[in-house]
Amino acid sequence: MVVMVGGAIGATGIQQPVSTPGRSDARFVNPVIHADYSDPDAVRVADDYFMVSSSFSAVPGLPILHSRDLVSWELVNHALPRLVPEAAFRTPQHGAGVWAPAIRHHAARYWIYYPDPDYGIYLTTAADPRGEWSAPVLVKAGKGLIDPCPFWDDDGRVYLVHAFARSRAGFANVLHMDRLSGDGTRVEEAGRIIIDGDKLPGYTTLEGPKLYKRDGWYYVFAPAGGVKTGWQSVFRSRRIAGPYEDRIVLAQGSTDINGPHQGALVDTPTGEWWFLHFQDADAYGRIVHLQPVDWKNGWPVIGADPDGDGKGEPRRSWRKPSLPAAKAAAPPGSDSFARQRLGLQWQWQANPERAWWSIDSTRHTLRLSSVPGAANLWSAPNLLLQKFPAPEFTVTAGLDIDGLRDAERAGLIVFGTDYAWIGVERVQGLRRIVLRAVSDASTTPAETTLTSVPLSQDAVTVRVAVGNGGRCVFSYSTDGRTFTKVEPPFTAKPGRWVGAKVGLFAAAASGAVETGYVRVRSFLVRP
Repeated sequence: MVVMVGGAIGATGIQQPVSTPGRSDARFVNPVIHADYSDPDAVRVADDYFMVSSSFSAVPGLPILHSRDLVSWELVNHALPRLVPEAAFRTPQHGAGVWAPAIRHHAARYWIYYPDPDYGIYLTTAADPRGEWSAPVLVKAGKGLIDPCPFWDDDGRVYLVHAFARSRAGFANVLHMDRLSGDGTRVEEAGRIIIDGDKLPGYTTLEGPKLYKRDGWYYVFAPAGGVKTGWQSVFRSRRIAGPYEDRIVLAQGSTDINGPHQGALVDTPTGEWWFLHFQDADAYGRIVHLQPVDWKNGWPVIGADPDGDGKGEPRRSWRKPSLPAAKAAAPPGSDSFARQRLGLQWQWQANPERAWWSIDSTRHTLRLSSVPGAANLWSAPNLLLQKFPAPEFTVTAGLDIDGLRDAERAGLIVFGTDYAWIGVERVQGLRRIVLRAVSDASTTPAETTLTSVPLSQDAVTVRVAVGNGGRCVFSYSTDGRTFTKVEPPFTAKPGRWVGAKVGLFAAAASGAVETGYVRVRSFLVRP
C-alpha cells in the first residue's frame, strides 16, 4: 500500500511529502488519500481538479484539495474560516456542522453548497478556490436537510437535489429536488421527492446525491445501504423530474474495500471518466479511493466488472489517468512553525479565539495558551488537531513547559470517542510526565492516569507511534534522543462521523483567571 506522510520541512516551513514504494509511473494504488476526507466531491476546470469534503465541527471547515492527475492531492485552502452560526460553534458540536458538500464551477466562479443538518443548506462562492470565499448564505432552511448538489441545466434553470437525515428530519431514504433562483441563493420553486428509496427493494439510507447530465440523460449518483456496508447506485431519466430507473454500479463484491460509495464523477480532457469515493476505515476515518469508469449502454460501470453484469467492484490498483505527470503530493502533517499562520493541516474543535495561540517564526515555536475547562477534554474547544495521515506513522513533539502554571497540563493527544495523551502536568510547583486516557469520553467524567513520572527540567519531547489498527504506543525523552516507552498501549477510536485525530493542547483548571502556556518547538510526522 502507498503511504505518503509528512516528511522533511524546507526553509520556508512548507512540508515536503515522503513517498514509500507501491506507486509506479504508470499505476496507482488505492487509497489515493489515506486520510479522513469524508464524502469527497470534485470538479474539473480545464486541467485542474478541486476536491472538497465534509469537515463536521472542525475549524476551519470545508477543506479544499487540488490535483492535476487525480492521484496526488495537495491541501490548498479551507472555504470556511469559521463556522456559522458563530455562537453555536463556540463549543465543540461533535458530529454536527458541515456534512457532505458539493463543488461546481459556473459563470467563472466556484460554488460550494454544504449542509448543516441543524440549520439547512448553505452556499459559499469564490473566483479562486485558493483565495477568499464568500460569507455563507442560507439557501434553504430546515432541520435534516443534507447532501446538497446544484445543477445548471441547458435552459438556464438551476436545481438543487438533496437528501434527509433521519436523526433531524424524522425520515430518510429519499431524494428531493427544488428549483433555485437564477443566482442560486434561494429556493424559487419548492420541489418534491424524485427518488423514493422506500419503494426500491433492499434500499436503506439513500443519500449523498450528485446530479449530472450526459448524452441527453440526467444521472443521479447516490449511495445507499449505509457507510460501512453500502453501495453506489445510479439513477437515470430523460427528464430531470423523473421518473428514474436505477442500477447498482459499485459494491464491495469479492474485495476488502467495504462500503464503496459517496463521491464524485469527473472526466479528463481526453475523455476518460473516473470516480472518487470513500471507504470507512474506522480510526483512520473515511479514506479516498479512485476508480476507473466505463460507459456501457448509457450506464456507468465503476471499477472492475469481472462477470460483466454492470455492477463493478473497487480496484486496489490500476493504471493512472491519462493526464500529465504531476509532482508527488499529499496533505501535510509536520509543521516547523516558520510562518506566522498555522499550517492548513491544523483544525480546532470549535471556533477559536485568537488568544489561544501565537507563532514566533524567528524561534520556530508555537505558543499554546492554557485554556480553562473541565478535566475531560471531550468538550475542550482548544484542541489543535489534524487527521491520521497513514496506516502507520510516528508523531514527535518538543515541548518547553516552563510557562505552565499550577493545575495546568499540556501535551500530545490522540483524540476520538476514546482518547489518550502524554505530556506534562504541574501540581503544587512540581511537574510530572503523565499518560492519561479516557474511554467513551462523552459520558466518562474523569481521565485515568496510567503513568506518572517526576520531571525536573523545562523541556521534554513526547511521541506517539501509531501502528496498524490504530494501536498507539506513547513514549517520552528528556534529551531528545533516547525515548522511554510508556505502557500500556492505547487503541485509537474514531470520533463522531470522523476518524481519530492527533495533535496538541494546553489546559488550565476550570475557572482559572491567570493562565500559563506551553511552547511547541516542533511537530514532526514520519512514516
